[in-house]
Parts: sequence; C-alpha cells; structure tokens
Amino acid sequence: MKGWMGKFKALMLLGFIAILLSGCGKENLTALVPKGYGSQSSMDLIILTTLIMLGVFVIVMIIYTIVLIRFRQKKGDNTIPEQVEGNKMLETVWTVIPIILVLIMGIPTVIYTFDLADTSEASNSINVDVTGNQYWWHFEYADDEVVTSQDLYIPTGEKVYLNMLSSDVIHSFWVPTISGKMDVNPENVNTMYIEAHEEGVYWGKCAELCGPSHSLMDFKVIAVSPEEYEQWITDMQSVDPEAVPEDAVAEEGQELFQNNCMGCHAIGSSPAAMGPNLTNFGDRTHFAGFLDPTKENLVEWIKDPESLKPGNQMTGKYDVTEDEAEKIADYLLQLKPSEVTPESAGGLK
Repeated sequence: MKGWMGKFKALMLLGFIAILLSGCGKENLTALVPKGYGSQSSMDLIILTTLIMLGVFVIVMIIYTIVLIRFRQKKGDNTIPEQVEGNKMLETVWTVIPIILVLIMGIPTVIYTFDLADTSEASNSINVDVTGNQYWWHFEYADDEVVTSQDLYIPTGEKVYLNMLSSDVIHSFWVPTISGKMDVNPENVNTMYIEAHEEGVYWGKCAELCGPSHSLMDFKVIAVSPEEYEQWITDMQSVDPEAVPEDAVAEEGQELFQNNCMGCHAIGSSPAAMGPNLTNFGDRTHFAGFLDPTKENLVEWIKDPESLKPGNQMTGKYDVTEDEAEKIADYLLQLKPSEVTPESAGGLK
C-alpha cells in the first residue's frame, strides 16, 4: 500500500508541475490569446470542443455517482440485478449522442479548414514567397521586389498570402498568435494566408523537427498599420547595397563583407545564394533567430556560428580574424532601411 501511495503522490506532483509549466511562455507566442483571423478560428474550435468534452465528463461523472450510490450491493442481498443487454433504447441513445457531438465539432472544423485554405482572393492581395531553410526563413514580396529574411512585415487588417516551399527538409510555418500551422515541403508549394487584427510583433516557430537546431528556427511577423507598411516597402526598395557607410570602420567592414560574405548573403532585392538576406539587419531585434543584435554576439556568430547554432549551413564557409569580424559587425549593424533617405543612399529614388 505504501508503494502505491508513493507512486500516486509522484504522479500528482508531476501533474501539478505540468499544469504550472503550461502557463510559461513568451509574449505573443501563444494560441490562447488570438490576435488574427486564423488564430481566432482555432480558438473558437478549442472553446467548442473543450465545452463539449467538459459537458460529457460532467454528465458521465454524475451518472457514475448515481449508479455507484443507488445500485451498490446491499448487505445480505445476493440477487442478480436486472440485465439490460439488448436494450434498444439505451444502445440507440449511446450511439446517437456521440455521433451528434462529433458532427457538432466536425462541421465547424471542416468549414474553418476550407475557409483558411481559400486562395480565391490571392491575386488581389499581398503575396509573399516563403522559403524554409535549415534553420531560418526567407521572404520575397513578389509584387514589390522586396527581399528579406527572418522578419516578415505585414499590414494589419489585410490578408497576406504565403506561398511556402522548403529548400531542404520538411519545416512547418507557425505563428500561433495570429494563425495556425502549415507544412513547408521541398517538392510542392503550400499556400495559406495570415491576417493580423492588431499591430505588434508576433513570434513564429518551426513546428516540424528539422535538425539539431530546430528549436532555434525562430522568426517574427511584424504587423504594422497599412501606412507604415507602405513606408517600409518604400524604404526597402530604396536600399542601395553599394552605398558607402559614413563611418570609416563600417566602410572597411563593407569591403570585407563583399569579399567574404556576398557569395551566400545579399543586401537589397538580389536573391541570396544560400544565406539570409541582410537588408534590414540593423533594424532587427534578433538575429540567427534567437540572439540579441549586439556587436559582441555578432562577432561571436561570425567567428564560430556552430557553437551557437549547431548544424547551420554557415559553419566553415570562410575564415576571418577577430578584427575583421568586428569590422563586418560594425557594417551590418548600421544597415537600417528605416533611416535610408534619398540623400543618404546616394540620391536613389
């Protein structure tokens, strides 16, 4: 009996810890506080199914308690209880009720599934080609000739269609606060749309195990007003990858970047060969998916990316000194499209 009680207490403790940890997480990385059409649809289904399951549980427990009390064996009563095997009424009830409950849950699920997969408005909406890579995300705004990585800008209140393809293994695109998941496959394009109701920065995750750094394959969806979005598009289109930085050290870093990094990375609308586009690097709140954009972190990343993100494709591609890494970091950190003007960009449009 003692051993059984010990196991029961351990099980209760594990259950309490699991409930406690379920409340942990990042802001804007939860499906329980929906701020987009897709996530609101999912939340509606979660509430519906939870209420049905809770109702079934309560009814079953009530019936169980009544039966346990009313029909328990009385002292001295050895008679056989009335048998209900073959009772057509009971069998009909416990067959029909589950079917009805499944239909109540299933019909809205099918409706939402087809609704979220509807691409009939894609031609009149913003379209972004999304490429999943180990372990980062690449975004191309097809209609605006804007290319970026890791940060996906969208306007609030508008549908943005994502045409997703993987360059290597299967990934899964998931921004839980504003939408559901969609597999990103290497052989076929999957399309979904996202729509944010409020401005904000929403964290996204790869939801498909894709290698040793799968848990670090983070990205962000940045929802801004339609006016801010148009300004961001204009800023990105105005970037001149050849513009010379005002700072002398950053200028040296630019030359080092062009000689060592341009084979894999790009700045501006040119597609990168195999690495993230770094156009808006200085404006990013994180890089490599999870690192704060400090000079120290960036230098460490340039020198030894494998120690920070195992299995990444950047490891071993080039060899630079500490001093060269610092100069490249200075150059990258001053890349801020939001500060680009026709004057600072050499008289660009």
